[in-house]
Amino acid sequence: MQAYIVLTRRELASFFVSMTGYVIIAGALFLIGFSFVDLVVKLQSEPTPMPITELFYGTAYFWLILLTAAPVITMRLFALEKFSGTFETLMTTPVSDLQVVLAKFTAAMMFYMLMWLPLLGCIFILRHYTTDPGVLDIGAIGTTYLGIFLLGGLFMSLGCFASALTRSQIIAAMVSFTMGITLFLLSFLGNQLSTDTGWQMQVLNHLTMVEHMLDFARGIVDTRHVVLYVSLTIWFLFLTLRVVESRRWK
Repeated sequence: MQAYIVLTRRELASFFVSMTGYVIIAGALFLIGFSFVDLVVKLQSEPTPMPITELFYGTAYFWLILLTAAPVITMRLFALEKFSGTFETLMTTPVSDLQVVLAKFTAAMMFYMLMWLPLLGCIFILRHYTTDPGVLDIGAIGTTYLGIFLLGGLFMSLGCFASALTRSQIIAAMVSFTMGITLFLLSFLGNQLSTDTGWQMQVLNHLTMVEHMLDFARGIVDTRHVVLYVSLTIWFLFLTLRVVESRRWK
């Protein structure tokens, strides 16, 4: 456990040693600021019974931040160490492969959730100036952040897997982005096959991330969604572990 904590602190600190971490946070803050302006415009135009979280999700900024930030956050986790030659040194230390994978994933998740904190500030600013106390639903805020966390876990684990496959950060980011955008587009494919009642339609309905996140933004927690994202996250982390362990077979 001590080795895991030390590795996690090392990986988390590495985001702030270089400019990468600051650029990611600045980009996310910029897009969240645009979404904040969009929310203000919508609230001024007409009253709405929807919670603020659903209004934010109704814009494209959420998916733009998620799909672009996840590959950039995770591209360096394994690829940079392999390129610089420090990966072999790390693996000769008294730590297990599982500890290394979990530490890198945990650090990426902590940085990812830190990136989303400004959204919480924007929501409470709106609550301070609005005259309708029902606009701010604490439960909806909690479930929205739960959805952000679960989706982040999936995309971070996917990025870890992509980074473990290569020595190039650019290739890792491209692979991660391609897999992420593919999962995202599956959400719209289900709508095109709405008349199909076969097992393909059932599978696509379970992979509809857009609808899943909309439920979270409305304050609805469906255990099927939670199980899906936790299972996919564990699956990609398992694949990452197998890739890391494959060095022993060479």
